[in-house]
Amino acid sequence: MAEREGGVVKKGHEEGMKMAAALLEEFGLPLGLLPLAEVIEVGFVRATGYMWIAQRKKVEHHFKKIGKQVSYDVEITGFVKPRCIKKLKGVKAKELMLWPPVNEITVDDPPTGKIHFKSLAGVTKTFPVDAFAAGQ
Repeated sequence: MAEREGGVVKKGHEEGMKMAAALLEEFGLPLGLLPLAEVIEVGFVRATGYMWIAQRKKVEHHFKKIGKQVSYDVEITGFVKPRCIKKLKGVKAKELMLWPPVNEITVDDPPTGKIHFKSLAGVTKTFPVDAFAAGQ
């Protein structure tokens, strides 16, 4: 995969989780945004911002503060830049009976305490950033 060339890769759950948390923190994204399980590998190409996460099984997480169910596939990819993940793949948020894919996540800059999730259909949902704090 050409987009992974030159990437830093961490293997295993513990090292992968450390790298994922470090990337979220570095780019100003909430630490609880990616509640992962059984991580196999996390990679990041600094030159392009491309990141990928592989985990053994799909994870569904309920964010209590906003009452939303989110699904994280076995592979999650996207391009990370300050306060934003673009071209995100592998994340879906339940809306009524559907699971539309989330294509972009953006935190307001300057900070307003809001985070925005945009689907491929162009629908944007806005929530408080603290709903995605670590442990939520």
